[in-house]
Amino acid sequence: MMEKITSVQNARVKRVVALQQKSSERRREGVFVVEGRRELEHCLEAGLRVESVFACPEMGGEEVRSACARASAQGAVVSEVTPQVYEKMAYRGSTEGVVAVVCEKLMKLSDLKLSDKPLIVVLERVEKPGNLGAVLRSADASGVDAVVVCDPLTDLYNPNLIRSSIGAIFSVPCVACTSEECIGFLKERGIQILTAQLQDSHLYYDVDMRRATAIVMGTESTGLTQQWREAADAHIRIPMLGRLDSLNVSVSAAILMYEAVRQRTS
Repeated sequence: MMEKITSVQNARVKRVVALQQKSSERRREGVFVVEGRRELEHCLEAGLRVESVFACPEMGGEEVRSACARASAQGAVVSEVTPQVYEKMAYRGSTEGVVAVVCEKLMKLSDLKLSDKPLIVVLERVEKPGNLGAVLRSADASGVDAVVVCDPLTDLYNPNLIRSSIGAIFSVPCVACTSEECIGFLKERGIQILTAQLQDSHLYYDVDMRRATAIVMGTESTGLTQQWREAADAHIRIPMLGRLDSLNVSVSAAILMYEAVRQRTS
């Protein structure tokens, strides 16, 4: 019989709230939280182990019940919660009445399975989860082999990142590592490094991206560190014709990814 949770003081409810709010708790337990039927289904399709599911019948429809049944068939503990309890657990509103705790499946560089001429996006010291989520969406759409986050200032399973990626965090291979490790990985495999920067750079559409390529981007405020600038095979820039000299990093990344797509498909 399915357990029904009616109190916001329930220990399992408090645990979910803590996981939503604290990256330290997510790292300590090796789990993260997803909200919404689509996000839950993305986790199941990616082969991630769903530990537990909390569903609010008053908010969820038949599709939510189907997703819960699928999770239960794969070993997840499914519990029913009241609207009040769900409101306490949910990080955002209107998420179809389902929250799930999922086990992390962290990848290493050595786990990546790359194509013959891979396209990799590297982000150094990204700090805004929404930006990383948006980059992952573009990476999924443009068929990027992997996204590597170097020296990250946010964890890969931040609730805002999961929401903004709309499931791309589960479909695009994503690795967190140091810049030194990533540079070594790319050099060993003969993958050219293109750093996005304004200084001493070529226009991005004048650089050949048809070969194995890593597009490397830094933060909007400080750009890339010197070690990436020195490791680069070429520096590239997007022309800025207005008064400002910076685009949002997710917009810049999308432009460069699709230039690689254009060159490879033209």
